[in-house]
Amino acid sequence: MSLPKTYLQMMSTVTSGGELRMELVEKDMPTPKADQVIIKVEATPINPSDHGVMFGWSNMAAAKSSGSGKDTVLTAPVPPQGMAIMKGRIDKPQAVGNEGAGTVVAAGDSDYAQSLMGKTVAAMGGGMYGEYRAVNAMMVLPLKDEHTARDGASSFVNPLTALSFLETMRMEGHKAIVHTAAASNLGQMLNRICQADGVDLINIVRRQEQVDILKGLGAKYIVNSSDDDFMKNLIDAVHETGSTLGFDATGGGKLASDILTAMEQAAARTPGAYSIYGSVDHKQVYLYGGLDTSPTLLTRGYGMAWGVGGWLLPNFLAKAGMEVAIRLRTRVANELTTTFASHYTDEITLSEALNADVVARYNAKKTGEKFLIVPG
Repeated sequence: MSLPKTYLQMMSTVTSGGELRMELVEKDMPTPKADQVIIKVEATPINPSDHGVMFGWSNMAAAKSSGSGKDTVLTAPVPPQGMAIMKGRIDKPQAVGNEGAGTVVAAGDSDYAQSLMGKTVAAMGGGMYGEYRAVNAMMVLPLKDEHTARDGASSFVNPLTALSFLETMRMEGHKAIVHTAAASNLGQMLNRICQADGVDLINIVRRQEQVDILKGLGAKYIVNSSDDDFMKNLIDAVHETGSTLGFDATGGGKLASDILTAMEQAAARTPGAYSIYGSVDHKQVYLYGGLDTSPTLLTRGYGMAWGVGGWLLPNFLAKAGMEVAIRLRTRVANELTTTFASHYTDEITLSEALNADVVARYNAKKTGEKFLIVPG
C-alpha cells in the first residue's frame, strides 16, 4: 500500500513562557531503515507512566483546550517549581505515548523486517500517540492471528512491569511481595500472575471498593490503608508471608516507610538474638510511580538492613538481559487475553485526548478506568 507523505503525531512542549502546550503536529513519513518497520497505529493506551511526559509538573487543574479536530491544542500553566524541575525539556517538543499496537505497513530490507509485513504487532518505544510509528523490527511483539491491535495495545508496560516484579523478587532472593495502589489495572494483573506462579502478594489499597475488587479476583492478602488497624493488619500479613520486598506506586508520603516498619516488626516476632541494628534480613522497597507527588518520608525505625530505591522497567530489562526479556515477552503473547488482558472504559481519538474535559477524566487515574486512544 502507498503511505501518505505526512502523518499526525502528538507532541508535548514546555515553553520558555511557562506554559505546557500539547498538540498534533504534522510529520514527514519516514523511509524505514533496513532493520525497521512502520506501524499504522490502531490502538494505544493512556498509562499513568505516560502522564509524566504529557503533563510533567504543569498545573493540570487549570488546563484548557482550544480549536477542534486535528487543530485542538491543550495548554496549562507551569509553576516556577515545575519550570525548574523541567528545565532540561524547555522548548524541546516531546513525542508521547509509551506503547501501542497496529499493522506493519512498510518494512526495511532485512529478512526479519520483511517477515513482519502485514502483521499485527505491539510495540514500545515512545511516540505511539500518532498515526504511524517507525520502530526497530526486533523491538516489536508479533501478535497471534486471533489477536487484534486492541488486544495487544497494552502488551508492554503493565504486563512486563508485573512480570519483572517477580523477576526482581527471584533475582534478589525474596519470597513474597507487597504492592501499593493494588487495585489498579497493573495490580489486578499482578494478582493473576502471583496466583498462577504460587507467589504470596500483599495488596495495599485505600478504599473498601478496592478491597471488594481484589476479593472478587481471589486475592488472599488485602490491607486497607484507611482502616484504623492498617499497620496491625499489614504486620500480620508480612509476618505470615515473610515478605521483604515492596513495590510502591505512590512514591510520596510515608507508605514506603510504613512497609519497611511492618517488615521489621514482623521479623521481630521470630525468636532470635537481639541486636540494636535490627533484623539481619535485607528489607527493600522500590518506588516505581508517583501518584503522590509529596516528599518521600522515612522514619528509619527498621534497623540498618533496608533500602529504598527507584525502579524503572527499561532499566530492569537492560540489567536482566535479552534472554529474560524474550522469555517475558513470549509469556505475554501466549496469555494476552487471559492473564494479561486489559479492559478499557473509554475509547477516544487523538484530538479528543487533547480536550480539557477528557483530559480531566483520564488524568484523575480512577480505579477501574482506563482510556484507549484509537488514532483512526
